Amino acid sequence: MEQHETINYVEFPARDFEATKTFFTKIFNWQFTDYGSDYTAFFNAGLNGGFYKSDQVASTDQGSALVVFYSQDILATQAKIEQANGEIVKPVFQFPGGCRFHFTDPNGNEFSVWSDKVPG
Repeated sequence: MEQHETINYVEFPARDFEATKTFFTKIFNWQFTDYGSDYTAFFNAGLNGGFYKSDQVASTDQGSALVVFYSQDILATQAKIEQANGEIVKPVFQFPGGCRFHFTDPNGNEFSVWSDKVPG
């Protein structure tokens, strides 16, 4: 059931839908449904959303909001991202309450992964 006045959906730009779908399915087990040639929706991500055709990217350097994933094993998640050809743009760093790193997907969109379990 949809909840009144809550975040319901999120959308990102993407140049390459096939690379996007392969990347997020391999790492996070997302599922996708295509809606024509200019849009693909994702499910099984904690929050549903989609990717629309665009040469733009979502980046904190450009003022974009940052979507942050949680991981119980941040180094294992980082390894999966690297194996899927994601680029680590900020290595793991600590902050009060945990640690995180930032990465980009095949389109150059920036995301982050955090954990309350600091490796070491």
